Amino acid sequence: MENLKTINGQLSIATNQVTPTQLQEAAQAGFKSVLNFRSPQEEGFLSDEEKQAEAAGLEYVNIPVKANGITDELAEKIIEQIDQLPKPILLHCKSGLRSGAMALMYIAIKEKISADIILEQGKEMGFDCNKFPEMKEFLITYISKHSNNH
Repeated sequence: MENLKTINGQLSIATNQVTPTQLQEAAQAGFKSVLNFRSPQEEGFLSDEEKQAEAAGLEYVNIPVKANGITDELAEKIIEQIDQLPKPILLHCKSGLRSGAMALMYIAIKEKISADIILEQGKEMGFDCNKFPEMKEFLITYISKHSNNH
C-alpha cells in the first residue's frame, strides 16, 4: 500500500485520504481496523468510507479531530478506541499529520515516553507537529499529565 508509514506493529498511518482500493489493499495486508480522524465536512472526505471499509472486512471508526480543537475528553476517546479496535489499525486524516500526532500521543501514554522524546521521534518519522502549534502544545501538556514520566 502506498503512502503508508508504520509506527509500530499495531499502528500505521496513511498519509492521504484513503481510497476504496487502498481499503481493500489494507485488508489484504492484514489490517483489521481503520480509524479516520477527518470530519465529514472536510473537502475530499470519502462519504461512504465506513461502508467501503466494512465491505473490505475492516472495522471502522470516525473520530473527527481538528488540529486546534483537541480536548482531554477527545484524547481519552481516541486512546480508548485504539485500545479497543482490533489490531493492526490503519489511521488516517488528510495528510497524516493529525493521525501521526494521535498515534504518537497514544504510544507516549502507553509506554510512558516524555513529550520531548515522542515529538522528536515523530519528527524523524515525518510528523512535524510544529506545523500545528496548538496541537503540539496540547500534546506536550496532555502527555506530561498522563504519561507518569515527569
